[in-house]
Amino acid sequence: MGSLSSLADLPAQLRAWARECGFADAAVAPLQLDADRVLLERWLAKGHHGGMEYMARDPAMRAEPARLRPGTLTVISARLEYQPEANDAAAVLADGERAYISRYALGRDYHKLMRARLKRLAERIAQEIAPHGYRVLADSAPVLEKALARNAGLGWIGKNTLLLNRQAGSWFFLGEIYTDLDLPDAGTEPAPNLCGSCRACLDVCPTQAFVAPYRLDARRCISYLTIEHHGSIPEDLRPLMGNRVFGCDDCQLVCPWNRYARLNTDPAFAPRHGLDAAKLTELFAWTEQDWLQRTEGMALRRAGYARFLRNLAVALGNAPRSARTRTALAAREHDGDEMVREHVRWALRRQDPEPGSNDQLGLT
Repeated sequence: MGSLSSLADLPAQLRAWARECGFADAAVAPLQLDADRVLLERWLAKGHHGGMEYMARDPAMRAEPARLRPGTLTVISARLEYQPEANDAAAVLADGERAYISRYALGRDYHKLMRARLKRLAERIAQEIAPHGYRVLADSAPVLEKALARNAGLGWIGKNTLLLNRQAGSWFFLGEIYTDLDLPDAGTEPAPNLCGSCRACLDVCPTQAFVAPYRLDARRCISYLTIEHHGSIPEDLRPLMGNRVFGCDDCQLVCPWNRYARLNTDPAFAPRHGLDAAKLTELFAWTEQDWLQRTEGMALRRAGYARFLRNLAVALGNAPRSARTRTALAAREHDGDEMVREHVRWALRRQDPEPGSNDQLGLT
């Protein structure tokens, strides 16, 4: 055993160690996940996962941690706040000539950062309690992470399907340590659900992706469409996407609990390359080499260059009509990727100037 005087002191000590490692909080998560597995299977049966086939692989593994890492007796859930200092989100969304990129993706890719901090916390546990076998997870394996965090008392799952915390809103990442140490959970009670009668997140969704409170149809979700979805974006959804080119934060921006969210001034989360308010036409002019250089080490890489252009084409189609926008689109009318060309053609049709307008006369 390490220097921890008593396992009864574990909850407070674990929180302190987590904060030393850069987390906002951490706690042991009771592993009762059967009801969550049922909800997952119902969601999958309705096809609400869209093209995310990985979500449908072995739901039992998500609900039984020992199947993912044999020997697991305890899961520790940790949360890492990420809201960066950036240009005002509402102002960017209101400016149809600028690109909105989800706040989490403006800086460094969080996966490596989260894993490094989780490993540091796991090693601190080994030092203070006992050597142990463990695996750290950061959105990198089949895990019911929100359910585990809820069980650990780190928040409740809100109507927008995100974990909400009374003191911190929802601007945070979740990560886990699966360990073979048998640690007590101190009788942790899940946090009470404080959404009440509020429906702000449900009503604000641009594409009405919430088919009911606590139920998201990913096939209509802008985050899914701009990041996970391969191929053509359904035409009926394109006008609803506005200028959101990578992810969507609308259901977080309106959540009353996010008034308590804190900014994270860690340089890792600071916006890079002015991407918190970049012009659509400027991003659309990036070559693939520009893309590779400027997105190195960022979550933006997940979309890939062609899908990034696809998303930008949709946003340009939704932008205020202007000769500048049409010129930018026309430059990619013969792009080497058919998916990009198809979205550019759609955007150009949307950008056709209205008869008699100043734009048609070349005055804008």
